Amino acid sequence: MTFSDLFWVFFIFAAIEPMLRQRMLDGARRRLIAKIEARRKSRVILLVHRQESMNLLGFPVLRFIDINDSEEVIRAIHLTDSSVPLDIVLHTPGGLVLASLQIARALKQHLGKVTVFIPHYAMSGGTLIALAADEIVMCEEAVLGPVDPQIGQFPAASILKAVERKPVQDLDDETLILADVGAKAIAQVRESLEELLDGRYEKDKIEELADLLSKGKWTHDYPITVKEAKSLGLHVSTNMPVKIYRLMSLFPQPIRRYHSVEYLPTPRRAFKEQGSKR
Repeated sequence: MTFSDLFWVFFIFAAIEPMLRQRMLDGARRRLIAKIEARRKSRVILLVHRQESMNLLGFPVLRFIDINDSEEVIRAIHLTDSSVPLDIVLHTPGGLVLASLQIARALKQHLGKVTVFIPHYAMSGGTLIALAADEIVMCEEAVLGPVDPQIGQFPAASILKAVERKPVQDLDDETLILADVGAKAIAQVRESLEELLDGRYEKDKIEELADLLSKGKWTHDYPITVKEAKSLGLHVSTNMPVKIYRLMSLFPQPIRRYHSVEYLPTPRRAFKEQGSKR
């Protein structure tokens, strides 16, 4: 075999290897999903957004909740008997309010128990979806986030505060329009929160949570920990099944030139010291 032949063999292998690896990951995920469904007698739906290993021209593809996601999740729900429990695995930075609300409302209308599993984070629109569930199961280190609306690159609540601090005659038309849109956006998100929380919490608690999460008390990326979520009165537990962790390990990040985190991938157990033998 000549050097030219070796080069083309290497080139072909390098071209198809990512596709083969992705096929293997897809198959492993499907097998594990089937095991979880059989054990819990439920429909498992994953909504996972990462920088995909299958990227475009070498650049990772950033993902967020979009209309395609809402179509796929709703289609999966429609394929499920109304009495069958739904298990939603969420790992997302958020996304479109419209798409998130469509998913959340579909979960809210489902008659069977809805459980949302959050192994790492479900921010913004992800939190909106989680609030529609009967139970939220989080890893001890996982976080939720506020759902306050963003207008362009600015939080709607911050736009309103900026406008309140200046006389109207000192503001341009664009700022006034942004403030008007921001006020409407906050009111709409707050109403949606009340709708999703209705029937799961007392009226006073619903109003408290709706205000807290929509009106910009925190920055948009503020991490609401398990401890804080419980203190707010959210129905949160930490009984995360081990298979959910295994499932997330089948969504690897893109391969880097070097590993930023490295360890021996085996369980490490504590052991008792034994006395020396003579």
